[in-house]
Amino acid sequence: MVSNPLTKNIDMSRSPLEIAAYEANDGYQSVHKIAAGLGSNDVLETIKGSGLKGRGGAGFPTGLKWSFVPQGENSPQQKYLVVNADEMEPGTFKDRLLMEGDPHLLLEGMVIAAYSIGASKAYIFLRGEYTTSVRTLKNAIAEAYDKGYLGKNILNTGFDLDIILHTSAGRYICGEETALLNALEGKRANPRAKPPFPQVSGLWGKPTIVNNVETICNLPGILTYGIDWFKGLGQGADAGTKLFGVSGRVKNPGCWEMPLGVSIRELLEEKAGGLQDGLGLKAFLPGGGSTDFMLPEHLDVALDYDEIAKAGSRLATGTMIVLDDQTCPVGMVGNLMKFFAHESCGFCTPCRDGLPWVDTIFREFEEGRGSEKDLQILREHVDYMGPGRTFCALAPGATAPLGSGLKYFEDDFKAHIKQQRCPYKH
Repeated sequence: MVSNPLTKNIDMSRSPLEIAAYEANDGYQSVHKIAAGLGSNDVLETIKGSGLKGRGGAGFPTGLKWSFVPQGENSPQQKYLVVNADEMEPGTFKDRLLMEGDPHLLLEGMVIAAYSIGASKAYIFLRGEYTTSVRTLKNAIAEAYDKGYLGKNILNTGFDLDIILHTSAGRYICGEETALLNALEGKRANPRAKPPFPQVSGLWGKPTIVNNVETICNLPGILTYGIDWFKGLGQGADAGTKLFGVSGRVKNPGCWEMPLGVSIRELLEEKAGGLQDGLGLKAFLPGGGSTDFMLPEHLDVALDYDEIAKAGSRLATGTMIVLDDQTCPVGMVGNLMKFFAHESCGFCTPCRDGLPWVDTIFREFEEGRGSEKDLQILREHVDYMGPGRTFCALAPGATAPLGSGLKYFEDDFKAHIKQQRCPYKH
């Protein structure tokens, strides 16, 4: 039985599989099951039963999210599926691997999701800089239309689905699903007030499901091999496998498919090869730039949603950014704050004004002018921009590395103040 459903077809030394080769390796089997009589509610119950959680960061149960879409005669007939492929979280590159390595896996998953919720139109909202992804997806979409997996009356099921590839103009805020929908409608990419949630009123006011690329890519395996198989892939409380990435000064940076529930140590030391010679581990962000720092003492924590949360951080995208003991943690946090300040949509005051102020203070530290008063202002901003204080989660996400950085690296901040320079620069 397949143990690596997300990457079984991926070999980055060659072009992705064309549709015939993809079909020969169990590709589009789920669509043939639908054609054989598998109902849309059967698909929904299967996904709910699998325990699949969203792989975009929030970890919300996928089947439960789908179940909020209104169904029945009195519901809107037009529904939409939108795939969030605007991968701009710092340190995150997993979705790019899937789109460039196995585009048909994404398309098959989109057929499954659209069929389950009754959507006849689907969009891939793609980061514009992913030019190779654009080419691979365009080719795969054309092949899928030619073979009857997309278009009118798919495999004589009576189900229609068109997929539109939309390249984003580029903003981190488009990772927030309602900002993404505004951008897709040609509007400014500001988040919307919720409720109503997109499942009820989303793209052009119609019921819409927004799922991450990796989430969608899990669907074909679940329908092809079954719930028990999927649950059996995980090594802890969470079902399935996940793509885990590692960046930073490690010997072997990259991205690997591993069972949920493996230890952080296994990812960092066995897959990424540990730190480069002469370097020690100081800390790491377990799930991209908007997660809390974790320390070497956390290496044996399991990579699953609940265990990472118990340790005070979030699994989020599962893409680890490693901080070594010869890299300035103040500079690293400051670089993240600069990014988040630049990417604010400017809609609400704490984010629009607070993040640039934080960025300015970090520049003061970098230039040797940081003070104890500045430290206090930074601590206050962790609260001012925290959950419940802003319109969306961009600023609260920024407070994760900021707050944990102030906690764990206080001595480094004070060394900047005392020495009036960055002590890591020689």
